[in-house]
Amino acid sequence: MDSPLTIRAGKAALARIAAAGLCPADVSVVPGAAGGPKGLVLNGLDRWIFGEWLARAPRGRVLVGASIGAWRMAAAVQADPAAALARLARAYAGQRYPKKPSAEYVTRVCREIVAAFLDGRDEEVLSHPHHRVAVLAVRGRGPLARPGTRRAEMLGFALASAANAAARARLAGYLDRVVFHDPREGIAWLRGGFDAFHTAFAPLSALNLREALLASGSIPLLLEGVADIAGAPQGVYWDGGIIDYHLHLPYPRAGGIVLYPHFADHVVPGWLDKAWRWRRARGEWLENVVLVAPSRSFTARLPNRKLPDRKDFARYGLDHDARIRDWLAVVAESERLAEAFARWVEKPDPAAVGVLD
Repeated sequence: MDSPLTIRAGKAALARIAAAGLCPADVSVVPGAAGGPKGLVLNGLDRWIFGEWLARAPRGRVLVGASIGAWRMAAAVQADPAAALARLARAYAGQRYPKKPSAEYVTRVCREIVAAFLDGRDEEVLSHPHHRVAVLAVRGRGPLARPGTRRAEMLGFALASAANAAARARLAGYLDRVVFHDPREGIAWLRGGFDAFHTAFAPLSALNLREALLASGSIPLLLEGVADIAGAPQGVYWDGGIIDYHLHLPYPRAGGIVLYPHFADHVVPGWLDKAWRWRRARGEWLENVVLVAPSRSFTARLPNRKLPDRKDFARYGLDHDARIRDWLAVVAESERLAEAFARWVEKPDPAAVGVLD
């Protein structure tokens, strides 16, 4: 019978699995990709990983995410991660919009989602005894430093998209990466420069947690940018996935194993790169990564034979009840991913692991 899981690993991680399997004590970093509704397919897996498996081996870990990946990580560091992740799934699936919602309207709904899964437990996110959350966002520069109108924002992102099409490094002229991090964790492995983007760091606090989470998921033009976040460089912030869609980061610097619950079996550096297969991530940054994703056979059994995505808002139109039903059906099916991963870590078979390179 086909497995619901696809597991891939970098060369160093494969060697570790072959020698000693995969233990929760090995895991030092957990990334969470941007991708909107696609993240719902990981809910059951997340609840088992954070609620049960990693809890067996308490140690310092960095949970780093962009957009919905950041929201997942902020749920995962709460005192009851399984309950928080379940709240996130319900709130995210439950979005309802009029036919042509304004950016202000969508922003208000997303604020409500953040409030729902935090559920007044903001301090828990900032005080986990072992896990440290890091939220990725982007800050505009050049024509995107502080666009005053929607027209200026459209023009700025059109120019940024054209620059990225020429070369990913050119996008650095329009956007900076900003890492909002637990002040108890300096995240040294993300400092010192590792790509073309200027990276700034800002400590998370009760004053900026919700704004950082909202900014990390603020898709340009669909949501309002978040301006002048407390404790961070002045400017306007948007979705961290624009630069770090699947979080192609210098993981070997962090040491240990990077466990990556992901909705895809590959890594795309930035959101604007996803149309080009040749821009998929490869190389040494993935050497210590173990990527766990839904298999094609699993996906083929989901509603519409695919992962949830933003196109579903158009597909279902104003039939919100049907979309919510199908998205929650995906969340229910995601329990099978958790069961399959639990079986594999109990008896890890290196032959079942593909090479991630």
